[in-house]
Amino acid sequence: MSLKSQVESGIKDAMRAKDQDTLRALRAIKSLILLEETKGGASGELSVDDELKLLTKAAKQRRESADIYKTQGRADLLEKEEAELAVIEQFLPKQLTEDEVKAKLQEIIARVGAAGPSDMGKVMGVATKELAGQADGRVVSTLVKALLA
Repeated sequence: MSLKSQVESGIKDAMRAKDQDTLRALRAIKSLILLEETKGGASGELSVDDELKLLTKAAKQRRESADIYKTQGRADLLEKEEAELAVIEQFLPKQLTEDEVKAKLQEIIARVGAAGPSDMGKVMGVATKELAGQADGRVVSTLVKALLA
């Protein structure tokens, strides 16, 4: 089942349950999908990678907004962002723990043959593809720097 059909099904369920937070998040996801499908040069169907990128971007935006609202003391807006983030995360693959990410990065470093900080680009190229949607880019970057130092 494609992401679009899962979201549409979720929208119907949220409307029946009168769950406004879930409905708002699902409509935002559907909007992103439709925009991506109809932008210039698009084939009309999204690949699984494109769907994952959209969801990751949406989740990152919600996290950043939540951080801003938390520092500003806006509990009302913080609650909405966190509710939307929870809905978006249902469609993302399970996030890896820091230890799991470190183990995968050590495996990638060994496979690529990276020896020092100058090889960070090689490692990051492979790591971002293999860990897409499973780990935050900042965490991966920080761990790669630490492992190659």
